[in-house]
Amino acid sequence: MNNVLSNILRFVIVLVLQVFICSNIHLFGFATPALYLLAMLLLPLELPKSVQYLIGFAAGFVVDMFAYTYGVNMAASLIVMFVRPYLVKLLNGRNTTEGVDRPIPGVKDAKWMFTYVIVLSFLHQFFVVMLEAHSFRHFGYSLMAILADSVFTAFVLLCVLYIFYPARKTR
Repeated sequence: MNNVLSNILRFVIVLVLQVFICSNIHLFGFATPALYLLAMLLLPLELPKSVQYLIGFAAGFVVDMFAYTYGVNMAASLIVMFVRPYLVKLLNGRNTTEGVDRPIPGVKDAKWMFTYVIVLSFLHQFFVVMLEAHSFRHFGYSLMAILADSVFTAFVLLCVLYIFYPARKTR
């Protein structure tokens, strides 16, 4: 029960930070961090898929409601939640997630965490930018925005992860 409450609290805090602070940050004019991905990336891996999809839907819906993006973040969040279990299976090198409750530093090594965060943030930002652009007309600008958003988002997420979940030292 304590884990459920901590996940709900983290979800609310991250969404409030996203809506009121991160949505107003535009590095170089277009790079905006998607901090709300943190709430989805830290969900327990054994959580039922239907619950994961509902959480992704709710997070994207709340961000869309305040950013006036009409379902763009919601669609990208659902895609991230769909791909997440397959990426975890690919990164683990086996078909199970047993023994791993959550993908956090200390439980998973740095290489695993970097790959996990970078791939999912790139995937999310790719769909956000392409759904907002509605065409390939300015593909160069879109690609630059995708890369800038992805790098900035991954940097912010990894900083938050390693600040609040420091890697445990092994003896």
